[in-house]
Amino acid sequence: MKLTIWLNTLVILFLINLPLARGQTVTLEQLQQKARENYPLTRQKNVIQESNALLLQNINRNNLPQLVILGQGSYQSDVTSINSPIPGLEIEAPAKDQYRITTELTQPLYDGGLRRSKQLVQQITSETENQRLEVELYKLREQVNQMYFAIILLEEQARQASLLQKDLAIGIKRTQAQVANGITFKSNLNVLQAEHLKAGQRIIELQNTRLGYLQALSLLTGEPLPLNIQLTRPVAPAISTTPEIRRPELNLYSKQIQVWEAQKKMVEVGLRPGLSFFGQGGYGRPGLNLLKNEFDYFYLTGLRFTWRLNTWYTHRNEKKVLDLNKKTTNLQQEIFSLNINMQLTRERAEIQKLEELIKSDQEIIALRESVKNRPKPNWKMPLLPPTTFYAR
Repeated sequence: MKLTIWLNTLVILFLINLPLARGQTVTLEQLQQKARENYPLTRQKNVIQESNALLLQNINRNNLPQLVILGQGSYQSDVTSINSPIPGLEIEAPAKDQYRITTELTQPLYDGGLRRSKQLVQQITSETENQRLEVELYKLREQVNQMYFAIILLEEQARQASLLQKDLAIGIKRTQAQVANGITFKSNLNVLQAEHLKAGQRIIELQNTRLGYLQALSLLTGEPLPLNIQLTRPVAPAISTTPEIRRPELNLYSKQIQVWEAQKKMVEVGLRPGLSFFGQGGYGRPGLNLLKNEFDYFYLTGLRFTWRLNTWYTHRNEKKVLDLNKKTTNLQQEIFSLNINMQLTRERAEIQKLEELIKSDQEIIALRESVKNRPKPNWKMPLLPPTTFYAR
């Protein structure tokens, strides 16, 4: 039994001292940055940027000359004919089957600001996608924080268990002497030995749990984290009664509202007329001279004025839909802010409770130290029950 206890003690002391050995030191900010760089979702930023650049190029190219090739063959039930009153003069009527192939070049001159509106909508949409990505990366940061502080907590719990085991080892040695001198029961020694083994099991459990968190943190960061790594304890920031909320979700809601506003402006711009230059050339029968019933080349050029009046039918409903989307986003933002403020209130109360408990614990520790440092009792004392050891 003694051999088992001492072997268990050696193993536990080795495990508990392993993470405390001199090794690599890492901070929470370093692990957060490494996890961000290693996370596959981070590479999506480049995809969003490339996609945005291509879409903006396409919007800009809408202002370049547009070339269209058209071909047409038709048959009509009647054609214009001229009955000449002059004897001997016959004017041939055009054929009822007509053919034409044309090439038309159009250069936009004025679009009412539609191209700029599309560029603005696309740019804000791209920024919104980037911000949505930041929201997901913030969740990754929370995962790193949870693992980081869990490891620190496990290390402190392991230290406490190690101190308890050392105290129990001293108590076992003292109780063995008392049993040998017949001044205490053997059952007292058995109780202490059982508690010593339980403390050893607790340390092994804590060490293996710590190892699991280290391995998971290593997967997130893409960096090997040795067992003897030392995690720097962050400095606790000052707690403000009115903290400023800096969450990426709020920026996401703001970007979404900007998208709705930009789209609403684009609907208004779509009501404006447009002006363009065009040139058309072709070959067909008949050409521009309808009285010439044969294939011929032709061309024409000029300015073209366009005004799509059908947009007036739907623009009001489109603007109302965008206003409703904006209101929905504002409500979501208010709900999120309310939930965050409620969470902050609970956490501030929890922090205040822990601070008061720490002060109380310090008083308890001082009292127990005074009890521990009192004069040792005489070896020649009556038999004591097992609970007496814990009272001392």
